[in-house]
Amino acid sequence: MRIKKKTVGLLIYFGLLLMPIYWMLNMSLRTNADILGYFALYPKDITFVNYMKIFTDVSWYSGYINSIIYVSINTAISLLTALPAAYAFSRYRFLGDKHMFFWLLTNRMAPAAVFALPFFQLYSSVGLMDTHIAVALAHCLFNVPLAVWILEGFMSGIPKEIDETAFIDGYSFPRFFITIFVPLIRAGVGVTAFFCFMFSWVELLIARTLTVTNAKPIAAIMTRTISATGLDYGLLAAAGILTIVPGMLVIWFARNHMAKGFALGRV
Repeated sequence: MRIKKKTVGLLIYFGLLLMPIYWMLNMSLRTNADILGYFALYPKDITFVNYMKIFTDVSWYSGYINSIIYVSINTAISLLTALPAAYAFSRYRFLGDKHMFFWLLTNRMAPAAVFALPFFQLYSSVGLMDTHIAVALAHCLFNVPLAVWILEGFMSGIPKEIDETAFIDGYSFPRFFITIFVPLIRAGVGVTAFFCFMFSWVELLIARTLTVTNAKPIAAIMTRTISATGLDYGLLAAAGILTIVPGMLVIWFARNHMAKGFALGRV
């Protein structure tokens, strides 16, 4: 059976795509001396000492817990804020609505470095420095506009007659919105939650600026692994592999909604 050129091209593409992940996994199963000693396509003497250090060192596993806490808070706040806002943009026309919608997106376009210093000064003044809620609220500046933009595309595809029929049947707006409207756009909610989670999970600059010790995320801890002997490549690789796991779990649990969302929404 002849292999099609398209199949070969896809295999090469996915091979190149997965190569960095495989190489990181390879390094995570080797000691630092082994990595620096010789080149190897696969670990000859597999060791889990790098993973054991992460799970036994308080500073490392607390970094994962801190990241999961503030990312979860941010995702929840972003969805709760964006759902009614997106509904307003999709159902009502008011003075300056298009300009306000564009202004929301400009916040997403701006680099994080622009807002790092103002957030630092503000949270230092009100006593929110080095807390999970500080990072979660700061990330809302970027995730809420994105969530509104995505959800508005899904909501605009729902006929307005559904709203009118529900109100005629005696539904109050909160009951209609929670029990009827949100289930109709659950694919969009799944896609939005995925993007909010991932953007907050990988963001480093603001998270590192607003935290010191108590809420320090794993990404910031990974940048401080330089010792007298240099970088601990094996430890960094193990931490990198573990940072991929939450994203994989989110994709696994939301895969059905994401597939529909990418097909139907504005993503």
